[in-house]
Amino acid sequence: MRYPLIFTVLALSALLLVSCGNETPSVDRTVTAYTGATMINGLDQPAIENSVLVVENGMITEAGARGQVDIPQIADIVDITGKYIMPGLINAHGHVGMADGLETGSDVFTRDNVRSQLLTYAQYGVTTVVSLGDGRVEGARFRDEMLFDQHINLARYYLAGPVISVDTPEEGREEVRRLHEAGMDWIKIRIDSGLGTREKMQPDVYQAIADEANRLGLPSAAHIVELEDAIGAIEAGYSLIAHSIRDTEVNDELISLMVENGIPITPTLTREVSTYIYRERPDFFDDPFFLRTADPEVIAQLESPERQQQFADSEAGAYFEQQLPLAMENMMKLYEAGVIVAMGTDSGPPARFQGYFEHMEMEMMQDAGMSPHAIIMSATSLAATAVGLDNLTGSLQEGLAADFIILGDNPMDDIQNLRSLEAVYVMGNEVPMPLQDEAN
Repeated sequence: MRYPLIFTVLALSALLLVSCGNETPSVDRTVTAYTGATMINGLDQPAIENSVLVVENGMITEAGARGQVDIPQIADIVDITGKYIMPGLINAHGHVGMADGLETGSDVFTRDNVRSQLLTYAQYGVTTVVSLGDGRVEGARFRDEMLFDQHINLARYYLAGPVISVDTPEEGREEVRRLHEAGMDWIKIRIDSGLGTREKMQPDVYQAIADEANRLGLPSAAHIVELEDAIGAIEAGYSLIAHSIRDTEVNDELISLMVENGIPITPTLTREVSTYIYRERPDFFDDPFFLRTADPEVIAQLESPERQQQFADSEAGAYFEQQLPLAMENMMKLYEAGVIVAMGTDSGPPARFQGYFEHMEMEMMQDAGMSPHAIIMSATSLAATAVGLDNLTGSLQEGLAADFIILGDNPMDDIQNLRSLEAVYVMGNEVPMPLQDEAN
C-alpha cells in the first residue's frame, strides 16, 4: 500500500531530531514524559500500570512501565497518575469537507471547512481520518499544509478525492490516473444500485479501475451493500470493503477471500442509523457530549416537521433500519472469523456528526458483542493496518507519531468510558478542547 510521502518525510525529519544519542541536545529539542497513567497501547497486550510515555519533537521515543523506561534528564514531567492513556482513534472511513451543516456540494469544500471539521474530529479523540470520497482534489493541498506544520493540533487526514463514477473501463483508468496525479492517497468507487434507483457499476469497469490503481500503488475502497458485490470487489483487487454486508448473511466464500487476502471492512453502523433516526427527535440531542460541538441551527433544522417527514418517507431509511441488525451480525461473524474490522463510520455527510458518531459507532460495536479491548484495537492499531499507516500511528510504540488521548475512566471496562476524554495530542501537540460550559 502506498504511504503518503509527505507524512513519511515529516516522520523521518522528527526522528532525526530525536536521534541525537549522547550528543549535546539541540536548543530546539522538546522532550516530555507522561508518567503514572495506566497505558493501553492499542495492541493485543495487557494494560500497563504506572506507565511512562516519552515524546520528543512529536514522536514517541519510549513507552512502557516505570522502571523499564529511561526518562531523559531534560524531559518535562507531566504526572497523569490515576488516568488512562491510549493511542488516538483512527476513523478508517469518514468524509471531510463535503458538508457544511446540512448543505453539501463542491462549494462547501473549503480550507476553513476542512480545518474546522478536522478540529471537531480531534476534539473527540479522533487523531486520524481517512476521507473516502471528497468534494474536490484541492484537499490534497490542505492535507499537505497541515502535515508540514510541526504544530499540528488537528486530526491528520488522508483522502480519496471524488468518488469515481464512470461508464467504461477506459474512463475508469483515466480517472484513476487523474486522481493519482492530483496526489490522492486512495481511490473510491461505488458498486451499488442505490436500492434500484440507478445502474450498478459493471464488473469490467470496476476491474479496470482496480487494475490501474494497483499498478500505480493506490489503495482502493469499494462501497457495497450486497454480498455478491463485496466478493466481486475483493476478486477484482480492492483494498478495503467500505460498509457492512446488508442484504444477506456473509458466507464462507467471502470470509475466506477476506482472511486470505487480508482485506479489512469498515462497518459504518452509524451510517445506517443516520438514514432514519431523525424521523423524531433523537435522544442524543440532549447529550452534553454531543452538544459540546453541535450547531444549534443544524439541530433546529433536523427538528423541523418538514425535515422529520422527509426521513419518515424515506424508503432507504426504512430499508437500512430493517437491515441494521443483520449488518451487526455480519460484522461479528467476520470479526470472529479473523477478518480485520476497522472502525469506520461514514461520518461527514449532512447529519452524520463527526467525532460524536465515532463514539456512537464503537458503542454499537460493543452492543453487537465486541469486547472493549477488541474495539479499542479496531479503532487504533487495526485501523492503522487497514489503511496502511501502522508504521506511523495507531499504537504507543517507539518510533511512531505521538498521537494519544488521556481519559479519566478505564475504556477496557466499558467502551463508553472513552467519553471521559480529558486531553488529545497529535504529534505531541495538545488539541484545544471545547469548553464544557458551552454544551448549552
